[in-house]
Amino acid sequence: MKEIKGIVLVFLGACSYGILSTFAKLAYKEGFTVADVTGSQMLFGWVILWGIVIGKSFQSKKTLVKSPVSMRTVGKFRSVLTLMGVGTSTGMVSLLYYQCISLVPASIAILLLMQFTWIGLLLEALVHRKWPSRPKSIAALVIIIGTFFAGGAIDGTAGNLDMEGVIYGLLSAIAYALFVFVSGRSQTQIPPLKKSAFMITGASILVLSVHPPTFLFDGSLQMNFTESLWVWGILLALFGTVIPPLFFSAGMPIVGIGLGSILSAAELPVAVLMSNIILQEKVSSLQWLGVLLILMAMVVPNMYNLRWRKSIS
Repeated sequence: MKEIKGIVLVFLGACSYGILSTFAKLAYKEGFTVADVTGSQMLFGWVILWGIVIGKSFQSKKTLVKSPVSMRTVGKFRSVLTLMGVGTSTGMVSLLYYQCISLVPASIAILLLMQFTWIGLLLEALVHRKWPSRPKSIAALVIIIGTFFAGGAIDGTAGNLDMEGVIYGLLSAIAYALFVFVSGRSQTQIPPLKKSAFMITGASILVLSVHPPTFLFDGSLQMNFTESLWVWGILLALFGTVIPPLFFSAGMPIVGIGLGSILSAAELPVAVLMSNIILQEKVSSLQWLGVLLILMAMVVPNMYNLRWRKSIS
């Protein structure tokens, strides 16, 4: 029962990420800008996440004992700064990805972001000066081939893509690969919830420095709720900033990294399906084949690793 709960949490967390591009597109159709969408998600997400952290600290009813500054205190301070630094990479992903979404179809934007998988392998190879294993290399090649199918390059259904949007999408994939690489090496003793809150603090500082929150004063948050940035800001904050880290932090320890990586691949088909159903973006059979190839390239190596670990345990 506990494992099922973990599977559901990680799966729903991935699905939450998958619907972000559709929400962003709908917000753009309402006349809101990239600055409005990105800034409101970060600001509202920061408020909600820290509200949960503070609320849980009150519920714990633990008395805090003041103590002089020690090496442990200094260590925690360094951990906080590290997490905020790692968080700036997620802020960079948001800046680049939402700019990409404003210029290309949502189904294409998510495919460009998914290139972080093979970019991450290349980054790891450059840092460690060691070429990835054969299964990982094959998976990277399949992802690239699948992207040509899914992006409509084979059957021409993608039309003339905005090259500026494509560049922003690939840059967002590089930023995401950097985030995965750096976060995997920043081990701290801070609980997952607070860890997420500190990371979103770093991301918010970066994003709001680039896009100052003018939406707080220009009428975008008007009280006519159905036409207000409140709707999109809160939705994007919940599904992009609050739900995924909470669900992943609760579910990943239960299912493990291997199965968790497989479940996280749900983000891709959800994003493409939402763009097809809600945004009415055309997705051909060959594009779905490309999505399937990318999913297989992401899932199969993780399934192999999962079985190998079980066989030696």
